[in-house]
Amino acid sequence: MPRPTVAQLAYGSCTVILSTLVMLLLSRASSGSLVAVIAVTALALGVLVAMTLPAPRRQAVGVTVARSTVDEPVPAPVAAAPGPVREPSAR
Repeated sequence: MPRPTVAQLAYGSCTVILSTLVMLLLSRASSGSLVAVIAVTALALGVLVAMTLPAPRRQAVGVTVARSTVDEPVPAPVAAAPGPVREPSAR
């Protein structure tokens, strides 16, 4: 299982904290069971946000891409013959 990135942890944590605060303020919860339901819901929402964040692409192990620092000339394309090519006939 891949480890979460810093961005996934940050977005998930912010989602849990902010959604918990908003739900507690909007519901004006006074019972412990309602606070527990809000906390579990916020945690599930945070995990969902963190998991749907796209993961960075990884390069294949052992494969390196060589880049040239010097501009190399590009060869010109070879022009095609203007008409059909005919083979010489044997006489």
